[in-house]
Amino acid sequence: MSSAVRVGVIGLGMGLNHARHYRRCPQAELIALCDLDEKRRRDAQVEFGPQVRVLPRLEELLALPDLEAVSIAVPNFLHAPLTLQALRAGKHVLCEKPLAMNAAEAAEMVRVARSLGRKLMVHFNVRFTPAVVAVKAAVDAGALGPIYYARSVWHRNRGIPGLGGWFTSRDRSGGGALIDLGVHRLDLAMYLMGLPRPVSVSGVTYSQLGARLAAREEKPFDVDDLAAAFIRFDNGAALTLETSWASNTPLREDQWTQFLGLEGGALIRNLHEGYEFEALLFRDVDGEVQQKTLPLPSDPPSAQAHFVECIREDREPSATGEQGVTVMRILDAIYESARTGAEVRLDGPSPERAPSV
Repeated sequence: MSSAVRVGVIGLGMGLNHARHYRRCPQAELIALCDLDEKRRRDAQVEFGPQVRVLPRLEELLALPDLEAVSIAVPNFLHAPLTLQALRAGKHVLCEKPLAMNAAEAAEMVRVARSLGRKLMVHFNVRFTPAVVAVKAAVDAGALGPIYYARSVWHRNRGIPGLGGWFTSRDRSGGGALIDLGVHRLDLAMYLMGLPRPVSVSGVTYSQLGARLAAREEKPFDVDDLAAAFIRFDNGAALTLETSWASNTPLREDQWTQFLGLEGGALIRNLHEGYEFEALLFRDVDGEVQQKTLPLPSDPPSAQAHFVECIREDREPSATGEQGVTVMRILDAIYESARTGAEVRLDGPSPERAPSV
């Protein structure tokens, strides 16, 4: 296929990053943006120019006859209804994480995409970052051997997004730090572990500091500010997950994921409390563990470029809707385990929460 894929973006908060990536992709033509907020629309029109239509209503965007695909970057409670609307309008969809408010919603999104022959990709953009690409290449080359344990962490000492807004309202977000930050670390770990099938989950959640900080500012807060979980997989491997928006820890942003394999280990961690990452490899050499810093690719394809390529070549995206459902099942199980104090099995009846749409 030689022609560019004509794309649009719904939501001009996080969606601006989607739009910028599409604009840098030679195989994509950004033709339309959509947001209810007038100021966001004005600012986007200035940034992207008159050749891009900036619309207030989703129905106007989806009615454009040459539009082929959309990114959906709106609050979590709108992921499922807007994705379903776009799919039924015949568009391929790249949906922000988490795929939905719960696994039941996510499964319906996958069902509809499959029935209509449309592509549904989850924006697990961490997979496409240089450090993860480097470790994935090492894993694929057998440098770690079978991975039997991983630990994935994202802690903030103070970093609650939009206190009092949709992020901290369970009805609109589906959860707190776990569904916002933990979803990234969970998918990253499972992706590099080879996407093993989860069989059981034990979890805890807390909202101690978040509730206190919200009370001081007289703002609502009914989600978790910290969550931790232990996940077992069908191949015998296990994963520990930790995430927090607010914790009495020394670093503003502390992100790292560690993998232990039979032949070696790997560590991806952020530098300088920011969003620059390094990738380290650990191997046994003559009975001693030696460390190597992996070279990082300078400009790996973005999630948006991958999505467009999959449309052009009519192939399955790497971050499928089905994988998004599996992640949602684990998140649902963590919340259920935290609520009941018991382990939740995933190889029996589904623990998903009831759908909200």
